[in-house]
Amino acid sequence: MTSRTRIMLIEDHPKYRKVIEMAMQHEDDMFIGSMFGAAEVALRNIREGKNSPDLILLDLNLPGMSGLEALPLLKSLLPETKIIILTQSHQESDVLAAIQQGADGYLLKKSTVSQIKEAVRTVMAGGASLDGNVAQYILHKLQKKKPEVKTGKPLSERELQILTLLSEGLLKKEIGHRLGISYGSVATYIRRIYEKLNVLNAAQAVNKAHRLGLFD
Repeated sequence: MTSRTRIMLIEDHPKYRKVIEMAMQHEDDMFIGSMFGAAEVALRNIREGKNSPDLILLDLNLPGMSGLEALPLLKSLLPETKIIILTQSHQESDVLAAIQQGADGYLLKKSTVSQIKEAVRTVMAGGASLDGNVAQYILHKLQKKKPEVKTGKPLSERELQILTLLSEGLLKKEIGHRLGISYGSVATYIRRIYEKLNVLNAAQAVNKAHRLGLFD
């Protein structure tokens, strides 16, 4: 039996914490193992060895230390733990800063519970998850940059097709439905894309593909 993903939720609004906790309590593959209303308390708990989650859902607008300030500290203490930003902020500076500091996903709080669960599964499977509007912003931002000369291993037509859909914010399951292929096939293609481009997540893959001039 596959072990359930242990999630730490760092969120200062009690009602929202309760919503997320209740939504996941009956899931077979994930559960909320700990919740904190401030980043400082979560960090102290981790340093004391009381908590080692598989994934952290991190709000940016926290009292005291912000989520952006806590992100590199969390990554340093828990290098193997995945981190998904779950916030109301869609400011360009927050999006770019979070991705540059290693966030594995960026969701807005308007996301449905189903979308949050799917994001957790995607990230734990080695992918990345971005809110659709956030993905579009990144795509438009990168489109303004002058492409570099193509280098390295080229992507196949199918791989480029899948990367394009990733840049539009589609999840693996949605890509599979769009292309008529299985979830597992999509995951395999994405893994090959990351290997060929030598990147760790979807945001980095889209960025590098633009720099290499792989998109029309």
